[in-house]
Amino acid sequence: MTPDMLIAAALILPLVIAAGIAAFGKFPNLREGVTIIGSIALFAVVVQLTMLVSSGARPELYVGEAIPGLAFAFKLEPLGALFAVVASGLWIVNSFYSIGYMRGNRERNQTRFYICFAIALCGAMGVAMSGNLFTLFVFYEILTLSTYPLVAHKGDAAAQRGARIYLLTLLGTSIGFLLTAIMWTWFLAGQRLDFVDGGLLATAEISPIVASALLLLFVFGVGKAALMPFHFWLPNAMVAPTPVSALLHAVAVVKAGVFTVMKISIYIFGDELLQATPSREFIMIVACFTIVVASLIALTKDNLKARLAYSTISQLAYVVLGAMLADRAGVLGGSLQIAGHAVAKITLFMCAGAIYVATGLTNISDMRGLGRKMPLVFIAFFIAALSIIGIPPLAGDWPKYELMQGAIDRGSDWVPFVLILSSLLNIAYLLPIPILALMPPPGSKPPKEFKRPGGAPWLTVAAPLFTAGLCFVLFFMVDPVADFLAPAFATVDIDPEVNIP
Repeated sequence: MTPDMLIAAALILPLVIAAGIAAFGKFPNLREGVTIIGSIALFAVVVQLTMLVSSGARPELYVGEAIPGLAFAFKLEPLGALFAVVASGLWIVNSFYSIGYMRGNRERNQTRFYICFAIALCGAMGVAMSGNLFTLFVFYEILTLSTYPLVAHKGDAAAQRGARIYLLTLLGTSIGFLLTAIMWTWFLAGQRLDFVDGGLLATAEISPIVASALLLLFVFGVGKAALMPFHFWLPNAMVAPTPVSALLHAVAVVKAGVFTVMKISIYIFGDELLQATPSREFIMIVACFTIVVASLIALTKDNLKARLAYSTISQLAYVVLGAMLADRAGVLGGSLQIAGHAVAKITLFMCAGAIYVATGLTNISDMRGLGRKMPLVFIAFFIAALSIIGIPPLAGDWPKYELMQGAIDRGSDWVPFVLILSSLLNIAYLLPIPILALMPPPGSKPPKEFKRPGGAPWLTVAAPLFTAGLCFVLFFMVDPVADFLAPAFATVDIDPEVNIP
C-alpha cells in the first residue's frame, strides 16, 4: 500500500474492528477473535508506517477542509510513530489480558467494552498522526468521548461519579484552554495550524507575555497530561475495570496527553521561542511539584490502584518537564519516558487486576502472604516497579538519565535533585508491595484463599510477564530508538550528541 493508504488504514481499521465486534456481540469467541486479529492488523500497519519514517519518509494524508482554513490532514513523524507503535502494540497485549479479566471477573456489557476500546484506539491513532492542531484536537476529543463509557462501565454510583469527573475535567480543560490556544495560534500564525519543523510560531512576532500566556493555555489545556491542579480526574477514573485503567495509564489516554504537550513544544513553539518564553520556567516548577507531591500522596494510599494512579500522575510530569527543558537531552528523555513508562505501568496495573480477579483484594495491607500463592504476578510487579524507580537494566533508567543531563545542560541544576527524590519516593511506595506479599499473614491467620477456583486466569498472568520482559528489551534498544527520534530534535541546538554513555 502507498503511504497515504497506510495512514488511512491505521485510522479506519479500529472502526472496522468496532463494527465487527458489534456484529459478533452475541458470540464471545468470535467477538474477541475480531479484537485480537484486528489489533494485530493495526500494529502491522503501524510498523510499516514506522519503517517508512525510519527511512526518512514522512507519510501524509490530506482528507479535506471541514471549513475553509481548517483541514483534516495527517503527517507521521518520528515522535508520532513512537506513540503509535506503543499504543497499537500494547493494545494487542491488553486485548489478550482483557479476555482473561473480563471473563474471569464475569463483567457485564463486554461487547460495549470492546467496541469503545477500539474506537479509543482510532482516537489515539488520529492524535499520533495528526498533521495540524485542528486534526489533533478532533481526535483528542474522540479519545475522551470514547473512553467515557469505559470509565462508567460498572454502572454503579461510584462509576458514574468517576466518569462525570473524568468527562467534565477533560472536556472543560480542552474546550476552555486548549481550544482557546489553538484559535489564538491560528490568528498569530497567519491562519495556519500546521506542525512545522522548528516551530510554527518561530517566525511570528510574539511578545514574551503573549508567548507565556499561550504556553500556559496549551499545557494546562491538555488535561490528559494530568499536571496539577488538573490531575484529579485520573484517581477518580480508577473505578473502571483494570483493563481500562491500563488503557488510561499506559496505552492511549495519558500518553496522548503528554505526547500532545511534547508535539506542541517541538512543532508549534520550537526550541528558540520556548527558551525565550518566561512561563516555561513556571511550568517546569509545576511539573517538579507534581512529581514530588503526587508521589507523597501515593505513599498514603492503601488501595493498590489508587497508589498506582498517583504514581502515574508523578511519572507523566517527567514528560512535561522534558518538553519544557527545550534541549536535546531533555526532549529525548521525555520521549523515552512515553515508551518506558507505558510498558512498566501497564504491567503494574495488569498485576493489580490479576490479584483482584483471583482474590477480590484491592488494599495493599490485605496482601500479606499472597506472593507465595501468586509468585509470577508479583515477579512481574517487582520488575516493573524497578523500572519505574529507574534501576538498570530496565527501560525506566534512560529517561531519568537523559532528563538529568538535559537539566544540567540547560543550567537547571536543581532538577536532578527532584528526580533523585522522585526515585527514592518510588522505592518507598512501590517496593513495599511485593515485599509485603512475601511475608506470612500476621499471627495464625491463614493465607487468603482464591475467590476464583484456580486463581487468576492464565491470560492475566502471561500478559504482565510479557510486558515486564519488554522493560528489559527497551533498555537495550535505547540506541536505535534515540537514532529513530533524532530527526524530531534536529532543530534543538543544545549538545548535538545524544547523551548516552
